[in-house]
Amino acid sequence: MNVIETKDITYSYPDGTLALKDVEFNAAKGKIIALLGPNGAGKSTLFLHFNGILKPNKGTVRVNGEPLKYDKAGLMKVRQKVGIVFQNPDDQLFAPTVMEDVAFGPMNIGLPDEEVEERVKESLERVGMEGLENKAPHHLSGGQKKRVAIAGILAMRPEIMVLDEPTSGLDPKGASQIMHLLYNLNQEGMTIVISTHDVDLVPLYAYNVYIISEGKIIKEGSPLEVFEDVETIRGANLRLPRIAHLMEILGKEDKLPFDKPYPLTIGEARRRILKEFNDRVR
Repeated sequence: MNVIETKDITYSYPDGTLALKDVEFNAAKGKIIALLGPNGAGKSTLFLHFNGILKPNKGTVRVNGEPLKYDKAGLMKVRQKVGIVFQNPDDQLFAPTVMEDVAFGPMNIGLPDEEVEERVKESLERVGMEGLENKAPHHLSGGQKKRVAIAGILAMRPEIMVLDEPTSGLDPKGASQIMHLLYNLNQEGMTIVISTHDVDLVPLYAYNVYIISEGKIIKEGSPLEVFEDVETIRGANLRLPRIAHLMEILGKEDKLPFDKPYPLTIGEARRRILKEFNDRVR
């Protein structure tokens, strides 16, 4: 079952710039879906359609099979199901304290104070930010700000979390921690949709991958299927994961028997190399 479906989405900005053209995108329930593309490809614009922040000029958006309704009641309903975490957490954090920031969404939908307090406490614990309730968000590190932004979405208890470049601006340890958090949320049943141009993390986490270029979806499939199409990847100003690129070089330049589909992770590459070595020893 697809929990998010777009059909023939086309969108132009007020100045006439065409941002999306006939986009079809599906997010399967309970999976991690990755949208890959270079800067300016339309990733953020597409995401803003998922909970009605933007309305398409043409096409439809469905959440759990229902078309989005752009009246006040319809938008409130969909925004409780689909939470969006922006690329820059400073665009999302505005309250004087962490606690007030996380509490804003639940308070805005009229929940009683006791329920709001419970949700804030639970959300901050899930992202490892308990104890910092009274800290000013602008005094936090980049990784901490990301976690608070995610906690603010978790407090709404959505079915789907959409994250625009969740590891942008983070050091390797911080990026790994954020992806591990998203993986755990997914294991608990939440559908996760991420945009990124970090091709190395996609094979580790994504069930399905979409490639977007100049506002159009140009490839879709499993990580193995998508990265097997080297020409399309490079044509979209992306690259292969480092491991796959290494195997490509070993095959083409050093004449080692490593053909497509190239392994995408260290574990896959190790198994392929050991198998080749063991076959030769025999």
